[in-house]
Amino acid sequence: QVQLVESGGGLVQAGGSLRLSCAVSGRTFSAYAMGWFRQAAGKERESVAAITWSGHSTYLADSVKGRFTISRDNAKNTVYLQMNGLKPEDTAVYYCAGSSHAWLPESRADFRYWGQGTQVTVSS
Repeated sequence: QVQLVESGGGLVQAGGSLRLSCAVSGRTFSAYAMGWFRQAAGKERESVAAITWSGHSTYLADSVKGRFTISRDNAKNTVYLQMNGLKPEDTAVYYCAGSSHAWLPESRADFRYWGQGTQVTVSS
């Protein structure tokens, strides 16, 4: 059984930083791309970042470029989202997602496994 467990969310003031972690079990973590999504209240879930199996290629949404970084540690079966310069509009539930393949996913349909989400709240 594949499990994705996020941690690291919380309340932070604007301009602050958080690091989200997602621990994966039940599959060969290093063989698959991973991603982070977020869903704000009343809005659709949107892609934030993605990373290939090796970590050599990444994707960041335009809204977070220059502020967020995605990385992974295959030895620890964990993917991270480092969030700096947080803004109130970053407030959302953040979800970790596991792709069904190794390369950069092109759409949400490429992701097969999902975590339960962790709340990030940025106060102004």
